[in-house]
Amino acid sequence: MTIGHLAGGVVRRLEKAGYRPVQTPFRVASVDFEFTAALVGSGGRALDLVLIVDTASGEFGDRDAKAVRQRIEALSRALDVTRSRYLLTVILVGAALPKLVDALSPTCRVLNVESASFDTEGEPESDDAALALDDQIRLLLPLTIAADDEAEGKENRDPVAELRGALSPKLDQTLVDALTEASKGGEDAVKKALGKVLDLAIEGHET
Repeated sequence: MTIGHLAGGVVRRLEKAGYRPVQTPFRVASVDFEFTAALVGSGGRALDLVLIVDTASGEFGDRDAKAVRQRIEALSRALDVTRSRYLLTVILVGAALPKLVDALSPTCRVLNVESASFDTEGEPESDDAALALDDQIRLLLPLTIAADDEAEGKENRDPVAELRGALSPKLDQTLVDALTEASKGGEDAVKKALGKVLDLAIEGHET
């Protein structure tokens, strides 16, 4: 079976995120189930079972909301019978079917990819296109934290120098020097340094 261009691009993106394709039809509780595509997760998402319903091409009656709902509900019951721990997610690829989304919501997670821009190799044609696709299937993708240039710059800063620069020049520089130097040794070192400075100040006052 040839997968449509849009559905194929979604499958390719999920494979890059660590999902493995499942050959269809697949059997659960002695019942065969066939979908445009099916994938299972890996690692922390090993219990994710993702089904692709291609409302754009209409394979397997995928434009018939009632038929799709019956097929997915039957699969959900079969998974329950086998005490499967899989978390079922359905991705509707193509035109949205609002009634189908509402009907399936109690049974599984439902995502919708109405459109995406792919090149002839099935790759997003631009960074913006890749981001737009990811936004539509974000729940299935691993969490990524974008690099923060400002945060990276802070790693090379000297916090002691920044603190000294923020202090008023009217402060006793002997005290500032002693405490900032002691800060390299931790809280106890700072307390000892402060104690010494205070002792010297008291002795000087008494004399």
